[in-house]
Amino acid sequence: MTYALDDDHRQLQDLIRRVARERVAPRAAEIDRSAQYPQDMFDLLRELRLFTLPFPAEYGGTGGMLSACLAVEELGRACYNTAYLLIVQWTPFGAILAGGTEEQKKRLLPGLAAGDLRAAISVTEAQSGSDVAGIRTRARRIDGGYRLNGSKVWCTGAPVADFILVAAKTGEDDTPGSVNLFIIERGAKGFEIGRPEDKMGARGIPSCPLFLDDVFVPESSRLGDEGRGFKIVMEAFNTARPIMGARGVGLAQGAIDHAVEFVQNRVAFGRTVADFQGVRWMLADMAMQTEAARHLVYRAAALVDQGVSGPALAPVAAMAKCFATDTAMTVATNAVQLFGAAGISAEFPINRYMRDAKVLQIIEGTNQIQRNIIANALLGRARSR
Repeated sequence: MTYALDDDHRQLQDLIRRVARERVAPRAAEIDRSAQYPQDMFDLLRELRLFTLPFPAEYGGTGGMLSACLAVEELGRACYNTAYLLIVQWTPFGAILAGGTEEQKKRLLPGLAAGDLRAAISVTEAQSGSDVAGIRTRARRIDGGYRLNGSKVWCTGAPVADFILVAAKTGEDDTPGSVNLFIIERGAKGFEIGRPEDKMGARGIPSCPLFLDDVFVPESSRLGDEGRGFKIVMEAFNTARPIMGARGVGLAQGAIDHAVEFVQNRVAFGRTVADFQGVRWMLADMAMQTEAARHLVYRAAALVDQGVSGPALAPVAAMAKCFATDTAMTVATNAVQLFGAAGISAEFPINRYMRDAKVLQIIEGTNQIQRNIIANALLGRARSR
């Protein structure tokens, strides 16, 4: 399947590129330095109605994954954290859209699309990062609902979320089919949000542990039928992976932008650094790698827009996320090298691109997990003894 950017795509791209340059870029360094949640950037995204991009019109959206990727790419080119605000909103939205009841969709999705509600999703635990089936948080069935006990780590956006989708196992079963998602409202009794992590990158959007001590959740707040939670989580992550790839493309392009400006204005040995062939070849390689990642991400996004899902989408989405974020790391590292000693100084922006790029290789399924998904599509799952 192919894709093409139409006039609407290009108008969106031009608009967000201009907004990113004029309003987002001037805030990027301070957001990273202070590690403070950028409420002004959230308000800007809400003003532009960007939270609506990937989702159906019936919930206030415009239904375009490719458009969503373009927005994330252009924002990420200037500020990783501002682009991240969109993803933090979109992942729980996608989970509710995939597995929620009609009542849950009508109650929550319009507010998320408009930016009037904020949500987060919490799956990861200390002993089970990529292994969703290995979580230990339990949901014990009682009259009228469930009691949840356990703990989570790395719940991004938790302190500002109106509600959080929390993964827990029902019954005594330890198979993936026992995992479910539960909608937990802020302020629920026994539900505590811990201190934000002091992170290397992605510093503007807080990630916190969660503690659940006999938290009551009514049955109406279980997402979908009991036993379908694992499938919902996987499908939401799978569909969102082109967006994760777009973050890598935007970061890589931003690193190239800064490197080009630096070498064109730096003089060494009586020549502009940009005139040295070794430097020119480095930049050429960075540009080729980024353009290749861009096309892979756009193709994966187009597949989502064309209704492709499940096994047909999974390996392409994994390739897009893995290749684009590995490219971001390679390009950012080379950009720092081109800056020389200035590259490791906090006075220059390029060091934050390198720190944020490393985060991208880990979150939303590590790149080793993405390679497993791709290999499984080629060879079938590896057999255990």
